[in-house]
Amino acid sequence: MHDQARQDHVSPEVEERIRTGFDSQGLMRHLGARLTHIGHGRVRVALPARPEVTQQHGYFHAGATSAIADTAGGYAAYTLFPAKTAVLTVEYKINLLAPARGERLDAVATVLKPGRTLTICRLEVYAIDDGREKLVAAGQQTLIRVDERPEQ
Repeated sequence: MHDQARQDHVSPEVEERIRTGFDSQGLMRHLGARLTHIGHGRVRVALPARPEVTQQHGYFHAGATSAIADTAGGYAAYTLFPAKTAVLTVEYKINLLAPARGERLDAVATVLKPGRTLTICRLEVYAIDDGREKLVAAGQQTLIRVDERPEQ
């Protein structure tokens, strides 16, 4: 466990870059999502249950589920990118495996294959209910590393 924790560690500079980027995302703020883990090539994003993120049957909406998965994947890749670069999603596919109901959703993204230009991530979303995790969505994502550009 100790070795895993050491391998998962990111520098304070990388953590600050990830937190600053995440905090500037209007959609994540609007949804009420928060970063709960930043590791080397691995990020976890939590989304608490509230009526604004559900669909008509009371389950978490697929759009909210997909949004936190996409965001977790982007920042998992970004943990491996050098300073003065940015990350953009090229594509992702997500399978909704079960209706998502619980206290919150946790999106866990793990880099499968880092690259100079393209990076591939595995996406998993778990519904957390009464301390139990249930896998409700799984997917894969391709991200591109680009040079940081001044905002237009």
